[in-house]
Amino acid sequence: MPDLLAFAGRNPLLSLALAGLTVAIIGNEVMQLFRGFKALRPAELTALVNRENALVVDLRPSAEFDKGHIPGSKNVQMSQFDPENKQLAAARALPVVAVCRSGQASSAAAARLKKAGFERVYWLDGGIAAWQQADLPLVKGRA
Repeated sequence: MPDLLAFAGRNPLLSLALAGLTVAIIGNEVMQLFRGFKALRPAELTALVNRENALVVDLRPSAEFDKGHIPGSKNVQMSQFDPENKQLAAARALPVVAVCRSGQASSAAAARLKKAGFERVYWLDGGIAAWQQADLPLVKGRA
């Protein structure tokens, strides 16, 4: 402990940066616990679809969706994404999983679904890229 205090005294900027990063990481983790929706890995998504018939909503543009998508997923472009849509409203009781190219847009869509009253909301962490990296199958063309 004395060495740590001596280091902090000799390197105040590094110590401040370490403290700031530590607070940011802890804050991020706590926020994830309370946001109401959960990130899934590809294997977890497969299990959720197989066990509970989860609705997978692919938010990528149609051209990308046609090149390859998760089997059974529905394509809704992010610009047209509306949690109050009739098709989505019918799935309020089902688990709903938002998917995009990298996981960024799907996280925002999951937040909108949760705010609209959906109870079981998820997003694919890493998006289709993570799905492909896990060597899981994609379906080409329209479903």
